[in-house]
Amino acid sequence: MTAHRIHAIDLARTLALVAMAGYHFTFDLMLFGHLPPGFVFQGPWPLIARAIASSFLFLAGVSLWLAHGNGIRWHAFWWRFALVAGAAALVTTATYFSMGAQFIRWGILHAIAAGSLIGLLFLRAPVILTVTVAAAAFAAPHLGRFDVFNAPHWVWLGLSTEIPPMMDYEPLLPWLCPVLLGIATAKLMTRIGAWDSLRRWQPGRIGRALLWPGKHSLAIYLIHQPVLFGAVYLFTRFL
Repeated sequence: MTAHRIHAIDLARTLALVAMAGYHFTFDLMLFGHLPPGFVFQGPWPLIARAIASSFLFLAGVSLWLAHGNGIRWHAFWWRFALVAGAAALVTTATYFSMGAQFIRWGILHAIAAGSLIGLLFLRAPVILTVTVAAAAFAAPHLGRFDVFNAPHWVWLGLSTEIPPMMDYEPLLPWLCPVLLGIATAKLMTRIGAWDSLRRWQPGRIGRALLWPGKHSLAIYLIHQPVLFGAVYLFTRFL
C-alpha cells in the first residue's frame, strides 16, 4: 500500500507510548505509596487506560492495511506476527514468575497479535461489514457473559462472568473492535487519497527525534515498565 514509511504513523505511536508510560509511572507511584491506594482505578483513569490501549490496537489495524492492503506479504506478516506473539509470551512468562496469581494471561500484545491475524480476513471485506463486525465485537461482552467461558482456556475470549485478577487484560471481545476500526479507517483514507498527503509530510529535527520511539514501539513497550518500576523503587528505597 505504501512504498515509504509514513512518519505520521510513527508519531502517533510515539504519542501512544508517552501516554502509556505516563499511566504506568502513575501506577508505580501508587504501588509504592506515593499516591493513594486505588488511585489509578478511580475517576478518569480507567477511561484513560482504555483509550491508550485502544490507540495501540487502532494503529495496529491501520498498519495492517498499509502493509498488506494491496496484497498480503506473507513473509513480512509472519515475521511481525512472530515478534509480537513471542513478546506476548515473554510478558506472560515474566509476569507469571514476578506477579504470581496476577500474571498477565492475555494483555495488549496478545490482543494485537490475535487482532492482526483476524484482521487479515477483513482486508478485502467491505468497510460497512468491517465496521458492523467491530460494533458486534464491542457489544458482545456487554450483551452477554456466560459461566461456560469461566474455564481458564477461554480467558482470551472475554465472555466469562468471572475475570481472573491480572495486571493487564484486553480479551478478544471487545478489543477486536479498535483493530477493525483501524482497518476500516485506513481503507477510507486510501479512497480519498489521505495517505498520499501524509506521505509527503517531512518532520523537522525535533519531529525526527520524536519518530524514533514510534519506530521501535515493541522494544520500548517491553522495557519501559521495568525501567520505570526500578526507578520508582530506587527513589523510594534510597531517597
